[in-house]
Amino acid sequence: MLTVRGRHYRTSKLCSFHLVDGRVEKVTDPGRAGRVLGGDDYWIAPGLVDIQVNGYQGHDFLSGETTAEDVVAVAMSLANAGVTAFCPTVTTNSYAAMEVGLRAIARACDSSDVARERIVGVHLEGPYICRDDGPRGAHPASFVHDPDWDEFTRLQDASGQRIRIVTLAPELPGAVEFIEKAVRAGIIVALGHHAATRGQINAAVSAGAVLSTHLGNGSHSQLPRHPNYIWEQLAHDGLMASMIVDGHHLPSAVVKSFYRVKGPGRLILISDAIWLAGLNEGLYQLMGQDVELTADRSVRLAGTSYLAGSTLRLCDAVRNVIDFAGASFSDAILMAAVNPAHLLGIEGAGTFLEAGARADLAVFCSAERQFELAFTIAGGEICYEA
Repeated sequence: MLTVRGRHYRTSKLCSFHLVDGRVEKVTDPGRAGRVLGGDDYWIAPGLVDIQVNGYQGHDFLSGETTAEDVVAVAMSLANAGVTAFCPTVTTNSYAAMEVGLRAIARACDSSDVARERIVGVHLEGPYICRDDGPRGAHPASFVHDPDWDEFTRLQDASGQRIRIVTLAPELPGAVEFIEKAVRAGIIVALGHHAATRGQINAAVSAGAVLSTHLGNGSHSQLPRHPNYIWEQLAHDGLMASMIVDGHHLPSAVVKSFYRVKGPGRLILISDAIWLAGLNEGLYQLMGQDVELTADRSVRLAGTSYLAGSTLRLCDAVRNVIDFAGASFSDAILMAAVNPAHLLGIEGAGTFLEAGARADLAVFCSAERQFELAFTIAGGEICYEA
């Protein structure tokens, strides 16, 4: 038996979690039995859930040569970010490149217990997005096109029916019909990389869209003061929103404003990490362009101020949202673990850390640095220890 001792993320109460056979067997008042991890300065949270991961530590889901081994490596490496469940994300590219990535994910899930247990669905971001500079972001324009249900069905087949989230632009021809079909098929539809009007956003939500992907990014550099599509999504009660809280993609004042308006119950923290995450600073090639991974962990087109990706760890997003928005640790974990788990229908989403729940934990320490990730437990096994 493994015992983890610390403060419960929701109540702040000191307690001990006894883990047996991959489950939380019981939760008791502070006590010691078997091997004990943690202590009075530790905070125990459910394992983090990242719904947008493009790659990690040199492994890319869209390289055109992605293997099942790459996928498994990412699933294992994300433990150093406190992540025990995630959505590998395949973005706009040629059909062939997207198919290669999706088939690699499917093979990994079929052959590896780690991949099967930690991958909770694929996120398809594009290619059904806005063609304009700004909203299109770093997605290659040559592969952007209108929603195509037949193409999507083929991609879904390549994934082994694992696509769970689709991000698209609601203003495109056929988008509403596509959303309706996707929702009937049990797929979560998110709005992102778009320039939609209020009416188009409302129509998409009426058709079943429930999420705004990385709100405030994938947009024009300049917008009308009002109305604009950021305000419209922020104000829409039918839309949750994901945020990249790395200090680069959104200024702290914007994070604080989003947090206050949406509230922690309708926000999801994401990394949107690319394959450069976890690598050393320096110059790299990204989609045929020179990019610089800087000392402050931003990725920018070489010689410019333009962002070209994220290297954020989700555990650092937890600390950042506390610093930027004044969120409580409990609210930060709500956004980084509980809300995405509810969105995806992950087992135990409503009963995290209770007896009988799967033993997926992210444990933070505040002894020296506030809420620093100390170790990660997946299925009752320690898979990362600082």
